[in-house]
Amino acid sequence: MRSEKLLTKITMGLIVKIIFGIALNGGALYVMTEFVDGVTYTGGLTFFVIGGVVVGLLNSLIKPILKAFSMPLIFITGGVFLIVINGLLLWFLSYFLDVIQFRDVTLVFQNLGTYAIGALVFGVINWLEHLIF
Repeated sequence: MRSEKLLTKITMGLIVKIIFGIALNGGALYVMTEFVDGVTYTGGLTFFVIGGVVVGLLNSLIKPILKAFSMPLIFITGGVFLIVINGLLLWFLSYFLDVIQFRDVTLVFQNLGTYAIGALVFGVINWLEHLIF
């Protein structure tokens, strides 16, 4: 009986952490789309939920691999190369939404410079959110 309560507590904690992560990533996407000119989206709240899930998966699975392989570049540039990694993740999110074709859910960047500014803003907002929460 005691182990069942512990398992339930762990499971609920994991579910809350996942939901919280989706909300934080969706919030970072919201701030990015509001403050960076040239970044447009469609889909309203659905975009932020789907975007939060996809970015969460990318940050958990792909980003550590990219950071490990690019560690020398990150070190040489004093961390600036992390903007490139965030830009790649945002590009993949945009590409994923285009390929999967969710109903009226898109993310469009005007040009390469917009990806760079968006990646910087997204990275800083995401970092601040995770510092606070």
